[in-house]
Amino acid sequence: MTKTDVVIIGAGPVGLFTIFECGMMKMKCHVIDALEEVGGQCTALYPEKPIYDIPGFPSIDAGDLIKNLKEQASPFKPTYHLGDQVKTVQKIEVPKDGYRWMVMTEKGVELQAKIIIIAAGVGAFGPNKPPLENIETFEEKSVHYFVRWRETYQDKSIVIAGGGDSAVDWAISLATVAKKIYVVHRRSKFRAAPDSVDKLHALHDAGTIELVTPYQLASLEGNSGQLETVKVVDMDGQERSLEADYLLPFFGLSMNLGPIATWGLNLDKSHISVDPTTAQTNEEGIFAVGDVATYDNKLKLILCGFSEAAQAAHKARELVYPDEVFHFEYSTTSGVVGDSKKTA
Repeated sequence: MTKTDVVIIGAGPVGLFTIFECGMMKMKCHVIDALEEVGGQCTALYPEKPIYDIPGFPSIDAGDLIKNLKEQASPFKPTYHLGDQVKTVQKIEVPKDGYRWMVMTEKGVELQAKIIIIAAGVGAFGPNKPPLENIETFEEKSVHYFVRWRETYQDKSIVIAGGGDSAVDWAISLATVAKKIYVVHRRSKFRAAPDSVDKLHALHDAGTIELVTPYQLASLEGNSGQLETVKVVDMDGQERSLEADYLLPFFGLSMNLGPIATWGLNLDKSHISVDPTTAQTNEEGIFAVGDVATYDNKLKLILCGFSEAAQAAHKARELVYPDEVFHFEYSTTSGVVGDSKKTA
């Protein structure tokens, strides 16, 4: 059994920044994530996708953001348990220490901590797949639910299906490498950021992208897993065939909190309700930050998750060091562990 101050569940961007914030509060962290690499969706799904709303970075690829966040957390020497999942969480009484949380993973790791911070994003995630006959025969080869490397689509014809941010953002991003892009959506209006929708329409007007609306996917044709044609149909049943090397369906992710759903936390559908001023759940000592957390007027933005991480760390410090008076300092004054560039 290993004792630590904080167990962080989830090593995505918000989980990594939580390590930093806890480290600034002099709290040691162990981090558990089901994936084999840190970074969550940023690493697993879209490492080359540019992100535009990270303060100080007009544009940064998701993979580079994760690299920077891991480096930022490294002075605090977190212990990572990757490719593993939390199996059970139990509250135990410890003499002279009140209570602690006992965390056990699927691989048998046992951790005892005063604080648990859940930064699990959307939990265990998977794509919502379109109900097309034999789609599984094309999956992995020419039907991709996530974009890992843009160069895969160099000089290829692509059908992108969906009307949200992922569909619109990838259509814009891949327009610079693909030979032809069709965007199929069952409505003429898109549910993406207004500026992105404007860019999409501008690319359509320029002939770079073709908007196929209002249409929806009907069937796939090809051989040995290689796609050749995507058939679509409009609301009147009129069919159209689109020649394509790849189909990218973006219909969102299905969420599954897994064992977290059985911990007695206040849930709102697949999200965990928290106090917006501290990110603490209804269980003292358990916090939730990032996309998994919810409260009135919650915004699912990485930068909001960063703010929640700071709030959680400051509140957690009161529980880890209840007898110590804390004097708030900015990082420009306090520096970080191992930093030789501290300023007064």
